[in-house]
Amino acid sequence: MGSAMTRRAHLIGLVAVVLFLAAVPFLTSNAFYLKVLFLIAVNYLAATGLNVLVGHAGQKSLGHAGLFAVGAYTVALLTARWGWNPWLAFVAAGVMAGIFGVVIALPALRVKGPALAMVTIGFGIVVEKVVSEWQDVFAGQQGIYGVVPPSFGSRAFGAAEWLWFAGALAIAAHLMIRSLLLGKYGRAFMAVQTAEVAAESVGVSVYRFKVLAFVISAVTCGLAGALIAQQNQYISSDFITFNLSIFFLLIVLFGGSSIYGPLLGAIVLTLLDAFLARWPGLQHFTYGALLLFALYVMPNGLAGAIKSFVRRVMPRWFRQSALPAPSDEWQLRGAEIAKADQPLLSAKALYKAYGGVVTTRDVGIELKTGHIHSLIGPNGAGKTTLLNILSGIVPPDRGTIQFNGEDIVGKAPNRISRLGLGRTFQNLKLFADMTVLDNVKVGLHRLLKTGVWSYLLGLPAARRSEQAATAEALQILDFLGLRDKAFERAGSLPYGLQRRLELARALATHPRLLLLDEPAAGLNPQETRDLIGVIAKVREKGITVLLIEHHMDLVMAISDHVIVLDYGDKIAEGNPGDIQRNPRVIAAYLGDEEPEVDADLAPATGAGHV
Repeated sequence: MGSAMTRRAHLIGLVAVVLFLAAVPFLTSNAFYLKVLFLIAVNYLAATGLNVLVGHAGQKSLGHAGLFAVGAYTVALLTARWGWNPWLAFVAAGVMAGIFGVVIALPALRVKGPALAMVTIGFGIVVEKVVSEWQDVFAGQQGIYGVVPPSFGSRAFGAAEWLWFAGALAIAAHLMIRSLLLGKYGRAFMAVQTAEVAAESVGVSVYRFKVLAFVISAVTCGLAGALIAQQNQYISSDFITFNLSIFFLLIVLFGGSSIYGPLLGAIVLTLLDAFLARWPGLQHFTYGALLLFALYVMPNGLAGAIKSFVRRVMPRWFRQSALPAPSDEWQLRGAEIAKADQPLLSAKALYKAYGGVVTTRDVGIELKTGHIHSLIGPNGAGKTTLLNILSGIVPPDRGTIQFNGEDIVGKAPNRISRLGLGRTFQNLKLFADMTVLDNVKVGLHRLLKTGVWSYLLGLPAARRSEQAATAEALQILDFLGLRDKAFERAGSLPYGLQRRLELARALATHPRLLLLDEPAAGLNPQETRDLIGVIAKVREKGITVLLIEHHMDLVMAISDHVIVLDYGDKIAEGNPGDIQRNPRVIAAYLGDEEPEVDADLAPATGAGHV
């Protein structure tokens, strides 16, 4: 939800760009100037999709020259060799690039960080070698001549028509990607970049969104390649170099990850590229210097630097719209509410070891609806490991878990979340750079049924979906006393409010069972007392709670049932009074304490992939 001023500025800017592109061919007939403007549009088209992958989903790619080549050679082969209609060939180029995007993403995104970058470099090098060496098909450096450009009737495109065509594509891509990123898909991409485990815990399929980001970037890059091939009516392997991948990535990093970053990057770097074309050595040096400058001096890119300056000079531009009046109190959706005292989760013989350290030793638990269950034990007892097993973050070595009648062992965390299991984390995992409101709206992700095409095309269904998400997110913030913080950055909140925000995000998933991992950690006494009331209110909404906590006053005040772990073994369970008098529990708490294994950091092979 942006301010009315920001939306008006976007509309004015869009109209100005359209008028400029429409008028400039009538103001100058200089072919060089028109070609440079055409290249700005082409480079923007390639970079705006790459920005979704790099700037929003946080995946580094150094092989998009290969996808550029897929689009260019698809249109070249279809028109010059097989006589396709050039318009159909252009569409086919985008489709083929998207297919290659999926092919690369499926294996590549099973790795992270530098390893992912190396995989994409490998793809780019393979494509470069194939088009260079497979002479019979791709003609190597000699290239493919006679690529047929699109036309209107018998009139071939001139410099003005190419500018208008590329400009129209760039504007269409901008509007579609902007619409996508300002809704639930943009929030999901940012959640994936910020904290993958937290994104999975609220029902976002991390792997699926990485693939989607890769496909979007592949399609726009493939269309950019097709534009170059058809405009030149020629393509050769000389176009497909590692430097091209670097150039596209530099546009994104220099421009910044905001929606307007790729446009600024494309303008500056295309003009610079044209100016330095006669000095290739200086050209490469300048790109390297710009990249270092962008990373160290402008970490948010040129767009981020400009936004910071404008925010200081004209803060009213960034004033958020007034929140709507409070509506009805938030309620759990009817389908999620179960009758009290019914079996909800049954875990049997759960076992997990890391090398010689056994963190969960044949543990079984039974949770019933409408109860507040507490899981206690000294440090090192294996409490967090058990919660991670129940929520799918860590797979057990053996054992069974039935949740709401369904076996969930081996299921990805996002699928378990969709069944109605929500959680918070011992170490906060908020989406720190997103607003409080958007954090909660990420929690509503699985409940927003509107698909990707509705968001891309900006259809009314997408707008209605966003309005409903905003209204419900505000209800949840009202419920937890956070409404007045709705537009603040999550990472800027005091620690106690961050804890409460993470709970709000978990509630947004409409859980049947809510796992709370030390929710009172770091809270002062007053905040701890307030938390007791909050947990009681959550139970009143029909949500079952399993709580890990070291504050015994809190546990004994609110729990219906207490389970005690000690070094991975369940040593006792029962009502709070019985637990307080249990000799084994007393001995466990008076004995030596060992540091608990942080299961979030322990290896979890296969966890999180879908």
